[in-house]
Amino acid sequence: MEEIIKQFPNLTDNQLLQFEKLEALYHDWNAKINVISRKDIDELYTKHVLHSLAIAKVQPFEPGTYVLDVGTGGGFPGIPLAILFPETRFYLIDVIAKKIKVVQAVAEGLGLKNVKAEQMRAENAKGDYDFIVSRAVTNMPDFYSWVKDKIKKQNKHELKNGILYLKGGDLTEELKDFPKATEYNISAFFSDSFFETKKVVHLPLKFKL
Repeated sequence: MEEIIKQFPNLTDNQLLQFEKLEALYHDWNAKINVISRKDIDELYTKHVLHSLAIAKVQPFEPGTYVLDVGTGGGFPGIPLAILFPETRFYLIDVIAKKIKVVQAVAEGLGLKNVKAEQMRAENAKGDYDFIVSRAVTNMPDFYSWVKDKIKKQNKHELKNGILYLKGGDLTEELKDFPKATEYNISAFFSDSFFETKKVVHLPLKFKL
């Protein structure tokens, strides 16, 4: 929590309370439905919450933005981003029903009105979005094929509409067919050694009729 407060000093009292509540909510749900590995649950704020918020360091979301979180798992990166950007609409999807159950319960427990969560494959998600976020659910070529036709036409951010993807390691091979992709090293924002090889990848996508 200390690092979140340091990195995002303008949080409201309600946002601080929501971030604080995450730990108890996830511990409780993880005991019932294992959505986060046992060793990671003790480092929830670094390995899940702060990692998710790296996207906000690359591109903060304007009010009225629509974001699709594909393969959200237990709600990452969508839930922490939804706390940080209460005026952005988040649609969290995953193919595994029990994970969505946890996401819905956490969103309800936090009083998040800007989160909708459903069990669904990415290819079947309806609507157009400013950004599509995810955390290493698959390789970029496959991910791109799932979401390439789900982007809004109108840009309102510094970065062009498209994918904001959390991934680690050497991505040279994976991104070789995407010359417009930009890699942002998370270690430039957060000092914890966990982030040394972690990146946010931005891939702009064109609106398709």
